[in-house]
Amino acid sequence: MRLKVLDLRIADERLVVDVEDGRTLVVPLSGSPCLVHGSPKERRRFEIAGAGYGIHWPDPDEDVSVEGLLLGKPSAESPASLARWLASRGRKRA
Repeated sequence: MRLKVLDLRIADERLVVDVEDGRTLVVPLSGSPCLVHGSPKERRRFEIAGAGYGIHWPDPDEDVSVEGLLLGKPSAESPASLARWLASRGRKRA
């Protein structure tokens, strides 16, 4: 069963996603290092993507699927990619 995103918010370092079957998924941001290190403004700027089956943040260029959230899959961001992104922001490795 594929579920579509209806709404999204970030609260207390958690991603809170309302999906079309009435459930609310609550997952820690720790599964997505780019969101952990993203600014509040960057976290608030998202798009429901993939015909509603995913969420995209333009900056930090992060994508999350409802299926991934349901399965507890962490971000596929490689450590090297995360390190480059953090360096571009003037931050040290996570």
